[in-house]
Amino acid sequence: MDQTCNENKRRLEQLENLVEAHTRTERHLEQHSDIASEEQIKRAEELQKIREDQIEHLEDIIAYGENVNNDELKNLERNYEYTKGYMNHNLEHMDDETLNKTKEKQEHRKEQMEFYKRNKN
Repeated sequence: MDQTCNENKRRLEQLENLVEAHTRTERHLEQHSDIASEEQIKRAEELQKIREDQIEHLEDIIAYGENVNNDELKNLERNYEYTKGYMNHNLEHMDDETLNKTKEKQEHRKEQMEFYKRNKN
């Protein structure tokens, strides 16, 4: 097997593991949400979001190749910086809900950028 085939095989195995972990956690949340603390549920949901991003990332690499994320990373960085500047200039004019949603989006962009940078190779 050549290197690309080995890499794709490894990626498919990683994708399978992520999907299985996501499914197990989802089932666990459905069955045990009544006995889990709010903090545990929140952490599990955060973990699920990270897994969903990783699954999407691996699917993109398998379908379109390695370089698909270079553009995505550039877009995320550009949007992050633009929004950061917007927030700095308009903070006093933003209502609480918009501010909180914007901060949440920025945090998500930051997590995605870190993920793409960690998984470049």
